[in-house]
This record gives sequence, C-alpha cells and structure tokens, in this order.
Amino acid sequence: MTDLLASLLHALATAIGRLPWPLQRGLGSALGGLARRLGSRESVVALRNLELALPELDPAARDALHREVMRTTGRQAIETLRLWTRPHADNLALIRERHGEALFDAALASGKGLIVAAPHHGNWELLNQWLAARTPLAILYKPPESRVGEAFLRRVRADADADRVTQVRAEGPGIRQLFKTLKDGGVVGILPDQQPKAGDGVFAPFFGRQALTMTLLSRLAERSGATVLFCSCERLEGPALAYALRIDPAPDGIADPETATAVAALNAGVERMARRAPAQYQWTYKRYTLRPPGSGETNPYRDLEIGR
Repeated sequence: MTDLLASLLHALATAIGRLPWPLQRGLGSALGGLARRLGSRESVVALRNLELALPELDPAARDALHREVMRTTGRQAIETLRLWTRPHADNLALIRERHGEALFDAALASGKGLIVAAPHHGNWELLNQWLAARTPLAILYKPPESRVGEAFLRRVRADADADRVTQVRAEGPGIRQLFKTLKDGGVVGILPDQQPKAGDGVFAPFFGRQALTMTLLSRLAERSGATVLFCSCERLEGPALAYALRIDPAPDGIADPETATAVAALNAGVERMARRAPAQYQWTYKRYTLRPPGSGETNPYRDLEIGR
C-alpha cells in the first residue's frame, strides 16, 4: 500500500510538474496569495517570523515583504514538483549564473573534505541536483514521519545521479558515516537552519534573537578539517524560470573549538544568505519555539491562531 500511494503521489506531481512554466508560475502565485488571505499556518508563522527577525521594517514594508514571501512559497512548491519530475540535465540548464564556483572546485581538489551548508533558501532541490552532477556526496536528512512520504521523496529524488547521492538519516549511525565521508576527503551536505531537539544544540544569535542551533556541522568541521561552503540556488527575476548558483565561504570561526563561537558563525552564514534575498528564505518555519532556559521568554508562536 505504501508503494501504491507513493506512486499515486508521484503521478500527481508529474502531472503538475509537466505544465508549462507560465501556468506553473501563475498557479504557485495563486496558491501563495490564497494562503495569505486565508491566514494559513504558513502565512501566520511567516508574518510572526518577520516581526521577530526584522523589527526595523515599518508595517507597510513588512506587509509587502510578507506578500512576496507567500507568493515565493507557493512558487517554490510548484517549482520543486517541476524539478523532481523532469530530467536533471534539463533542470541544470536553468542555472544561468554561477558565483563562487571556483571555491567549490578548490575545496574538491584539496582532498580535505567539503561540508556544504545549504540553508532553506532559494531552491535546495536544484542545488542537490547540481551537487550530484559534480561529485558523489552524502546528504543528511530527517525522514518524514509518514512512510508514504519517505517513499515518495526517495522516488522523486531518484535519477541518473542517484548512485552518487547517499541519503543519511540524522541519527547515530548516519552521523558516524558523515565523519567517515569527510575523513576520506568526500562531500557532505547539511541543512543547517532547522531547530534541533532540546539537548541537541545550543542557543546562538539569529537575526538578533537567540535560536537553538545545531552543533553537528561545526563539530564535523572542527574534527575533520574540512572546508565549509554556504551554497544556494536563488531564483532570478524575470518571466523565465532561471536561477543563480551562489557559493560563499563560511564566516570565520565556524570550526572554532569553542561551541558558542562556532554556532554563532553558522547562524551568521545563514543570515547573510537570507538577507541577500529575504523573500526566498523559508520564513514559514518555526525557528524560535524553544527559548533559552531561565530567560523568562515564552514560545512566540503560542498565541497565533493557526489553522483557522
């Protein structure tokens, strides 16, 4: 039954993903606009995050950014279906600009290992495909709670490059596999901007507010000596679907043995990327639910009317 349901989801994704781009763009924008008007969970959380992270914006500017964030969120969903269900070679042709690619080439050539920090910014599925086309790599992921969802993801992410990507669960044996990959001079991809479970991270500034932050990436960098690069595929403005590959060096201190210094550098790298194109960052994620012990702060999302 799991495989059958995953196949049905794949068929639906393929039908949507094969629509002409102008129609997909309109559909994505409409979905985002509808979510905003209905006060969906994503819309309400995004607005609260903009209030928390960008308090310097006046109400009109915040409203305009929120509108664009939701429009982009809708398009992101449709674009991802397109990228999942078309040949990777066709998808990679959508990358019209490349910035910092020499940094990536140099890190590969060094043989010291490479950690790709890929925040939820732009389209990370296209970034995965670009990475797989360049090198074998291991990607850390948290499996969906649904077995159908996991089966679906494994199917849509399969392609001619599938044998070059190892999907590693975010748990004990998987973490050890990442260390071994880096020790052997390989490449590891990590999404660094999700809130870990209590006890699995430390608090560090993120847009001026304390956020529980993973320590894994910095530990990997410190113990392996691997290079850390921040990578994304940002959408370019214009009527055609096109992206810019952007590769940036990690902020100083990301591999510091002092944990507080290292995780602060990690968050600084994510924030730098999000500020460059704020509408393309995933503001719909509840990043600040857990608060520092003894701070007296409460969950800032608790009072939201979600699911109205």
